[in-house]
Amino acid sequence: MTKTKKEKVSADVEEAAVADGNEKSYHELIAHVNPIAQPLASKKLSKKLYKCVKKASKVKNIRRGVKEVQKFINKGETGIVVMAGDTLPIDVYCHLPVMCEDRNLPYAYIPSKGDLGSSAGSKRPTCVILIKPHADYQDAYDECVAEVTGLPKPL
Repeated sequence: MTKTKKEKVSADVEEAAVADGNEKSYHELIAHVNPIAQPLASKKLSKKLYKCVKKASKVKNIRRGVKEVQKFINKGETGIVVMAGDTLPIDVYCHLPVMCEDRNLPYAYIPSKGDLGSSAGSKRPTCVILIKPHADYQDAYDECVAEVTGLPKPL
């Protein structure tokens, strides 16, 4: 019995396998966004927000879900509110932008609730996340706040 060497799969083959899977491009995701999803984050800002959510979830510094986010916004907690633009029905979370504007909280929509949930370390899709500031990821948080507040607000 001799040992056989396993062949290493090249990086190009792995990337092609990922592309063939459930990965959708930013433009494909935008096609399924709700009409109220304004301001919608750009592709670059979406990636930054996903990374910030991932860092915040590692230190357990996020609020996940409409009920929890709404409760802590009412209690006066601060942070960035990230909402998924492909959530149906719209009535589930259409009141949150008004609450954010009343309390001067920055908020933005991203195209996919599945990606938002997976970046938070969950297997379930999530439609709303509140990212709270923390010293471990303060530079990424400040950068996201600056870009989200610079987005044009809906009329």
